[in-house]
Amino acid sequence: MIPLNKYTFFKEKEAIEGLCQFLNRSDKFSMGVNCREFEKQFAQYQGRKFGVLFNSGASANLCLLQALLNLGWLKTGAAVGFSALTWSTNVMPLFQFGFTPIPVDCSPDYLNVTSQTLRDRLKDRQLQCMFITNALGFTGDLDKIRDMCQDDGIILLEDNCESLGTELHSGKAGNFGLASTFSFYVAHHLSTIEGGMICTDSDELYEMLVISRANGWDRNLDPAAQKRWRDKYGVVSEFESKYTFYDLAYNLRPTEITGFLGMQQLKHIDENIDNREKIYLAIEREFIANDELKVLKRKHIAKLSSFAIPVICARAELREKYLARFVEAGVEVRPMIAGNICRQPFYRKYAGQEYDLAGTDFISQAGFYCGSDPELTPEEIQVIRGCLRK
Repeated sequence: MIPLNKYTFFKEKEAIEGLCQFLNRSDKFSMGVNCREFEKQFAQYQGRKFGVLFNSGASANLCLLQALLNLGWLKTGAAVGFSALTWSTNVMPLFQFGFTPIPVDCSPDYLNVTSQTLRDRLKDRQLQCMFITNALGFTGDLDKIRDMCQDDGIILLEDNCESLGTELHSGKAGNFGLASTFSFYVAHHLSTIEGGMICTDSDELYEMLVISRANGWDRNLDPAAQKRWRDKYGVVSEFESKYTFYDLAYNLRPTEITGFLGMQQLKHIDENIDNREKIYLAIEREFIANDELKVLKRKHIAKLSSFAIPVICARAELREKYLARFVEAGVEVRPMIAGNICRQPFYRKYAGQEYDLAGTDFISQAGFYCGSDPELTPEEIQVIRGCLRK
């Protein structure tokens, strides 16, 4: 069988040996110096000013929205747009925080929200925020989306959990909005088993994220920031400051194991992404040669960090034919993320309005994906290619 991902880590033997050595020599495993160093290294890799590490990508999504509420940059009831093709924990916090979720359709040609589908939604709904998902390593025209959001005063957020390393000609995915979230779950580009990150260039948002990640206190801020917060609230005692809580928060802290693994895997991220791109380009030839399958548009993408191999049939009724081939060949497959998230049970329970999402419905009905492990062998790539021939 060709699984979605073959190993927990890229270069797994090296990663596990390094982890064993780390465990043997360490005397602290709660969040500390390894987490801070990974935050620094990851932010530098991504090209952002700050990184804030979490125990999961879902926690990163949750804390990002909480921080925006704490700062008053979003308020309860705010209309928050989101990609209709997305993951559950992108949308659930919108209900949990009392926002008004507004789905934005995704294009079957791009697998994502585009400036056109966003423009279509803005004709009938004003948005205060757009939480976009860069799906499966692909993106829409994020530069145009960024410009639209800036013109309309919309806060742009990116869930880049599935597109770490993808670069547009106009910039790196995850760098077009106020902040972006990442996931380091085992099936993702960079695995820390569980883990997540938020990147931003905003000093104010960064400080609130650090406070909101851990109990609402200031102990993970630098001394200058701590002094500002304590002066603002009249906290003069170092003793009392230990248990002073400034705003709404959680305990979403990672462990030192997360930080160590993140740094180890980050050493290989360029090779990992190069492999993913080569694998996709080899398999893409079958899409180009087969008129029963759609070829995803990617001319706006300079570097494709393919999370998976998305398959969208030209007609929905063809999906069973190609699914059967993959299953028979022993290639593990999945639905196209959560499909049209607005058709999921939790969404129907809490949503108050339905929208026409024809593009996302088509992706859901005509699409699926298989894994794109960076350590696929040439023989395994040929098996996948064979499944896609007409």
